[in-house]
Amino acid sequence: MTFETYPFEKLSILLDPITPNPEYEPLSLTIGEPQFDTPEFILERLRASAPLLNKYPKTSGETSLREGMLTYLKNRFDLTLTNEQIIPTFGTREVLFNFPQFLLHDIDQPIMAFPNPFYQIYEGAAKASRAEAIYLNLTPENNFTPTIDEEQLKECHFVILNTPNNPTASVMLMDELKQWVELALKYDFVLLNDECYIDLYLDQPFPSLLNASIEVGNPAFKNVLVINSISKRSSAPGLRSGFIAGDAEILREYMTYRTYVGCASPLPLQEAAAVAWADQAHVEGFRAKYIRNFEIARELLGVEPPLGTFYIWLSVGDEIEFTKKLYQNYNLKVIPGTFLGREGQGKGFIRLALVYEADKTREALSRIKKALEEK
Repeated sequence: MTFETYPFEKLSILLDPITPNPEYEPLSLTIGEPQFDTPEFILERLRASAPLLNKYPKTSGETSLREGMLTYLKNRFDLTLTNEQIIPTFGTREVLFNFPQFLLHDIDQPIMAFPNPFYQIYEGAAKASRAEAIYLNLTPENNFTPTIDEEQLKECHFVILNTPNNPTASVMLMDELKQWVELALKYDFVLLNDECYIDLYLDQPFPSLLNASIEVGNPAFKNVLVINSISKRSSAPGLRSGFIAGDAEILREYMTYRTYVGCASPLPLQEAAAVAWADQAHVEGFRAKYIRNFEIARELLGVEPPLGTFYIWLSVGDEIEFTKKLYQNYNLKVIPGTFLGREGQGKGFIRLALVYEADKTREALSRIKKALEEK
């Protein structure tokens, strides 16, 4: 099994021969990892739960964690789900990789579609599943949202959406989501939305794909699933807390599969994640930080803020040379768009992750402004 080199490894290979300008402090806008302190109430629960390390965790998740997640879905989306419609996961990276293998295992010549450019786990999962990959190309012409080709989709077994999107920061709203649910029912493919950035909206909250499923008359979520993570919303990526939710028929068999995977979350992490999921107020503080960072980006780079995420998909011309120039002249690392896509998608763009406090964000974007002015 051969996998593509991860984008950050490609970046290291690209930049290793370059000596960065020592007059600048090293800065990086490459990784989508919030650089803010995890809220104290989450840490308190983690510390208090440390003695639970003497117990094995359940693969299905503790009651407290499930209740926290179900509370989140009710408070955030007005969704009332049952325990059969949700499975806690060890973050979302593992479920994105192993769920397609479970789903597609018994299918001859499976076909899987996902956005391009993309979070690279999608591609890795397709390869591990022996699936043919159909790229849903995200371009300026389609506003970086997947263009629907029904001739392709009717052959698909599994489709991943990612809205709000990494890396382009595009967003699909209710009407577009409803259209995708209708297609999943029409052509009988499983549809999953990666919703890890759904709480990082700048103005109005975004609907879940599960909301769209109800809107089209599919309240049992047949063929429809979502995943979500605590990492971005709570600045707690180290908790490794996520879930997959939706179609109970699919999840029943997937739960059996997961008992063999061995990726149950330690009990102290589950307890800390439970209180984080159940609380929505603390997310507002992080949203305010991202809103401020986008205001700085508008001021310095003249870019209009997206509807959500903490990413800027910036047009720079030759993205490889610009990335090298930023590092050599300004000691700043960014990700070239083509490292995140295939077949030329991402060409001409770099991805910026605005995950720092405002002062560091201003410094990093000021360096980019200088580099752009030198072009």
